[in-house]
Amino acid sequence: MRGFRYFKAFKMPFFVAVAFTVLSFVTMHLWNWVMPAIFGLKTITWLQALGLLLLCKILGGGFYRHGGGCRGGRREWKQRMTEKWMEMTPEERERFRAGMGGRWGCGFDPEGGPKPEQKPAV
Repeated sequence: MRGFRYFKAFKMPFFVAVAFTVLSFVTMHLWNWVMPAIFGLKTITWLQALGLLLLCKILGGGFYRHGGGCRGGRREWKQRMTEKWMEMTPEERERFRAGMGGRWGCGFDPEGGPKPEQKPAV
């Protein structure tokens, strides 16, 4: 059991490193194929492509955790939806259920129980 924990801790940095390596090679080849032909720029090395990726990540999105992740984002969304749900009248709730069922084939029911489109389990 302990070995699995160490493997799990090693897995994430390994996949991040592999992803950055692959993405930097793709960036390098795309740059060297397109940019010199169009704009007359010099070709770049793998390390320059890696630096370009990191610069784009820093300038474009940063390294903070984005909202909507599976840890806190869903919980916060569900809490907000439950608060809105409790403020709705029964007519508004039925209209909301009907609208959700028409879009995605599912509804939202914070009170538990089967949703209008689902049949209870036998």
